[in-house]
Amino acid sequence: MKLDFMRYKYIYFFISAAVIIPGLISLILFGFKPSVDFTGGTLLELKITPKQEIALSNQLIQENIPEDIQISSIQSSGENTYLLRAKPITQEQNSNFQSTLSQSLGEVEEIRFETVGPTLGKELLRKTIFAIVIAAGAILLYVAYRFKELKYGVCAILAMFHDSFILLGTFSLLGHFLGVEVDTLFVTAVLTTLSFSVHDTIVVYDRIRETLRKNPKADFVSIVNKSVAETLGRSVNNSMTIIFMLLALYLLGGDTTKWFVFALLIGTIAGTYSSTFTAAPLLVVWENRFSKKT
Repeated sequence: MKLDFMRYKYIYFFISAAVIIPGLISLILFGFKPSVDFTGGTLLELKITPKQEIALSNQLIQENIPEDIQISSIQSSGENTYLLRAKPITQEQNSNFQSTLSQSLGEVEEIRFETVGPTLGKELLRKTIFAIVIAAGAILLYVAYRFKELKYGVCAILAMFHDSFILLGTFSLLGHFLGVEVDTLFVTAVLTTLSFSVHDTIVVYDRIRETLRKNPKADFVSIVNKSVAETLGRSVNNSMTIIFMLLALYLLGGDTTKWFVFALLIGTIAGTYSSTFTAAPLLVVWENRFSKKT
C-alpha cells in the first residue's frame, strides 16, 4: 500500500500552527523571564553541611536571607547544595550571608560566586541574536548551494524556524506560568535545535534529490511521498535514541540542567516532526506555486 503523506500537508500545517500560535502570543504579550545572565545579577552556589537536627530545604534557606539581599530563585543543584540567583550583591554581603547561614544551619562551603553586570548581560543578548541570524543565513546559503536550488534552502530554513518558534514559545509560556528563566544554557539548546532540525531535513531532501535523478520525469509529489516513506523510519529511530537519553537526564539529572535538557527534548521532538511533516510539504507547496510550468 502506497502512503500518500503529502495529501494531508495542510493538516500538518494546521497542527504546527496550533502549537506555534499560543507560544507566539505569549512571546508578544509576556516575552521571556531572563536569568541574571541577561539582566545582570549574582549567582551564588553553596554547599551546606547541616547540623544533625536540621533538615535543609529551599524554604529554610529563604528564611535566613538578610533583608539587603534580593533573591530571585533558589535551586537545589545536588545533595545539600543550592544555587541562588539574586540582584547584584557585594563580597561583604556574601560573607555576612554565609556567616548567618553557618550560625543557623551548619557549615557552609562556597562553590561559586559570580556577578554579571547589566551591560554584559545586554551584550550577551545581542551576541545571541546575532549568532542565530548568522547561523540561519549560513545554513540557507549552504543548503541552497549543495542542492543547486534556492527552494531547498528556503524550505529548510522555514522548517528550522518552525522548530525555533515552538521552543521559544514553550519557554515563554513556562516563564509566565511557572517562572522558568532562560539563561545561556537555553541559548545553547536553541542553537543545538537549529542544527538538529536542519540535519534531519537534509536527510529527507537528499533522498528526494537522489530519487529525482533516477526518475526525472516522475511526478514531484510522488517522489516526495516515496522519499518520506523511505526516511521516516530512520528519522524516528534516530530521534528516539536521543529522546530516551534526554528523558533519563531530565528525570534523574540535577535541577541546574533540568530546563536545559527539557529544551533539548522539545527541540528534538519538533525537529523530528518538522523534517517530515513541515520541510517536505513546504517543498511540495513551493513546487506547485513557483516551479510548475503551466
